[in-house]
Amino acid sequence: EEQLVESGGGLVQPGGSLRLSCEASGFVFTSHYMNWVRQAPGKGLEWVSDINTAGGISTYADSVMGRFTISRDNAKKLLYLQMNSLKREDTAVYYCVSGVRYLFGSWGQGTQVTVSS
Repeated sequence: EEQLVESGGGLVQPGGSLRLSCEASGFVFTSHYMNWVRQAPGKGLEWVSDINTAGGISTYADSVMGRFTISRDNAKKLLYLQMNSLKREDTAVYYCVSGVRYLFGSWGQGTQVTVSS
């Protein structure tokens, strides 16, 4: 069974940083593109970032470009999202998702990120 488990969310002040992690199991991690997708309160899903299988190519939504960095450790089956210069509008549930963009496979349960003073 494919499983993705996110961690690292929490409450942070505007301008602060957080690092999200996602642990994968039950599938060949190295064969899958991976994504971060978020959902803000009362809004729809927003794709945030993706990374290729080897970890050398990543893309970002305009809203997070230059502030967020996606990475992966294939040996440990871990996906990361380093979030810097956080803004109130980054408040959302963040999901780890397998697959190429918009052809998503498995989803994690999500981790809450709240940016507030």
